[in-house]
Amino acid sequence: MHDQHIEEYFAAFEPPEGFRAELLRREILLSGGTDIVHNRIVSEVTGQIPRDGRHRFATLHLSLPGELSKPQPDLVVLERGRGEGSGWLVPASDVTLLLEVVSLRSADRDYGLKRSIYAAGSVPAYLIIDPYDARCVLLTEPDGAGEDGAGEDADYEVQRTVPFGVPLRIDALGTTLETSRFGTLPAVTRHRRP
Repeated sequence: MHDQHIEEYFAAFEPPEGFRAELLRREILLSGGTDIVHNRIVSEVTGQIPRDGRHRFATLHLSLPGELSKPQPDLVVLERGRGEGSGWLVPASDVTLLLEVVSLRSADRDYGLKRSIYAAGSVPAYLIIDPYDARCVLLTEPDGAGEDGAGEDADYEVQRTVPFGVPLRIDALGTTLETSRFGTLPAVTRHRRP
């Protein structure tokens, strides 16, 4: 299938009720409902991001130049005045921070594939919150997007990891995230990139 056909198919695709769909490097992935711990973490983070000057959205897909991907992060943060158009896609260039909360089946995607996709899209800050490992991973300074924005080898140059309970400074937002109220889930053996 040509890339244009994949994008057209995905744009018209309606996932079954209770599912969300993402296009990640030519693959359409469906995800079911999330755990209440997951939802509480997203709510806690949303509540700590200053409302002045920022939009906080939980149901937007991203458009990334040169990438055949349309991910839907758990939280998208934009500066006010950015993303003012209409539609279901927001350009990655308008994004300040993306959040993914790790679920049982998303660990490899969140730590690996999405990390590469978001870096290729030059998203300034990508925050992974992992309730299984009780830690936050903040990635900044994307590198390797290439001239057209695509880059399967793209990554972030700076990684800061803190356990739950330790405040996490997020310079891109000019705020410090309090992590002590994040819930945890029982540790499981999962396939995950380091």
